[in-house]
Amino acid sequence: MHVLALVNQKGGCGKTTTAINLAAALSAAGERVLLVDLDPQGHATLGLGCAIEDEPTVLDVLRERVTVREAVQTAPGGVWLLPATGDLAEFEEEAARTIAPERALARALSIARLGFDYAILDCPPRADGVLAANALRAADTALLVVESGTFALQGALKALDVLEKTAATLSQPFAVRAVGTMFDKRLKIARELLVGMHAQLGGLLYDTAIRTSVRLREAAAAGVPVNVLDPASRAADDFRALAAEIRGSLAEKASVAERVHWLTPQARPATSARKLGPPEPVQQAAREV
Repeated sequence: MHVLALVNQKGGCGKTTTAINLAAALSAAGERVLLVDLDPQGHATLGLGCAIEDEPTVLDVLRERVTVREAVQTAPGGVWLLPATGDLAEFEEEAARTIAPERALARALSIARLGFDYAILDCPPRADGVLAANALRAADTALLVVESGTFALQGALKALDVLEKTAATLSQPFAVRAVGTMFDKRLKIARELLVGMHAQLGGLLYDTAIRTSVRLREAAAAGVPVNVLDPASRAADDFRALAAEIRGSLAEKASVAERVHWLTPQARPATSARKLGPPEPVQQAAREV
């Protein structure tokens, strides 16, 4: 399972929009994708039309009260969602009296990793808190989401410095990549900023830039990914291209014969949010492994 943590030092850069639509684009390409909402604002959960009442959330997983398998829900676009509510902010407060709180998500995902090809972690708008630390401990790639705005590049470089320092402290450091968002090619300043991003970030920056689109706002309002709302839109095209780039840049996956899936083919996600039922055991595959 490839684990991508989407990060930045500020909000409003399209990070959650990227998380939702990248997850859906990877799913549409045949990947089994888990989207983890690590933002106490719960925008990824809301953006997929999931209203959480008494169901377990990512906070329960971090507290080790339930497993990922018990808390995960299915959502539009064929995505498996580990949802969040405002209560997630309590984990930041609990961290001071918890042993190794930054390792909680990595422990939880290590149990679930054979069920998925990708985990997309939507982090809060800061790269130095305990929730972001959980994401980076669990990730093999930190994906820096950079808005094509006037002051965005300076903020991205500061976030990049935080990521590089964090990676240097880990025994298994994560890779760092970047993606440009909210790009309006009609504006000269946006084109110049994109050139500047390539100059500053070099090979870290994916070639695909996510363009501004009304369809992305409409999809968020409808609680679905853009490839569900309008699969022929340019926004859906952008995320398909980004998903293809990411798939091509990551290490080749193990063959199907070497994998164990705790999600059966019959349990593929539906197009509306619902609770995941218990999977059937895959006895033969387990014996082979």
